[in-house]
Amino acid sequence: MQYGFTTIYWRDMIRFVRFKTLLVSSLLQPALWLAFFGIAMSSNFDRLLAGVPVPAGVHAVGYLTFMGAGIIAMTTLFTSLFGGIVILFDKNWGLMREILASPMNRNHIIFGIGLSGVTKSFIQAIIIMVFGILIGAAFFSGYTAVQVVTGVLGILAFVGMFALGFLFLSAAIAISMESPEGLQGVITLLTMPIFFASNALYPIDAFPEILKVISIYNPMTLLITGIRYFAIGPDFVALGKHYVFTPADILVSFAGLTVFTGITFLLAWWRFKKAVVT
Repeated sequence: MQYGFTTIYWRDMIRFVRFKTLLVSSLLQPALWLAFFGIAMSSNFDRLLAGVPVPAGVHAVGYLTFMGAGIIAMTTLFTSLFGGIVILFDKNWGLMREILASPMNRNHIIFGIGLSGVTKSFIQAIIIMVFGILIGAAFFSGYTAVQVVTGVLGILAFVGMFALGFLFLSAAIAISMESPEGLQGVITLLTMPIFFASNALYPIDAFPEILKVISIYNPMTLLITGIRYFAIGPDFVALGKHYVFTPADILVSFAGLTVFTGITFLLAWWRFKKAVVT
């Protein structure tokens, strides 16, 4: 049982490393987003908000730091949603038929693909954090070494749970599709609303009420809340808004991601149980 699970996992990771174009682009793209979009927007927002008063005892962070958490979340979302394309390729090449006909538990296919995607998300998240610090993002500013380690582990816990949820969703969609174009269309349809109806690039306070409710329960907003708590701190000002996070807020956010992941796993399990590949 374990052998089948690790085979699925390592096969996907070897493919990720061997395809140099995919490897370089998946690692370079988020860094470019942070460098070009982040720096360009940061210079504008920081200049516009230079005169906004900051409450006493609260530190202000620049837009580059604020949206850096959003870039980590965006990269994780894209990587996770496109993770299911491996399953579709296996279907089209006839490999999925052999896997489903083997004695391997079908849950192991889901978890193998899921955890390989989580590993990729971890690598990308760490690269973005390091690169962000190099270009001026104030991640872990004033933290002790222990706090930095705790912060990184906290971020990876949130990234891992979020990535698993969307990888399970992607797997459920992929096993139900017949063409890469159809899968890409569904993923594109999901990506934009999830990303822009979150607090990745801006506060959600000015959203219309319906959109604000959607954003509050958006898994991406829950992820970004956790990242900002661990990377920036529980109390800061950004874009003229005072953010305060309590440990209870973070536990609720993580619990929300856990529930989301559980639901998408059940969906993937149901689709794989019903899957018939000819």
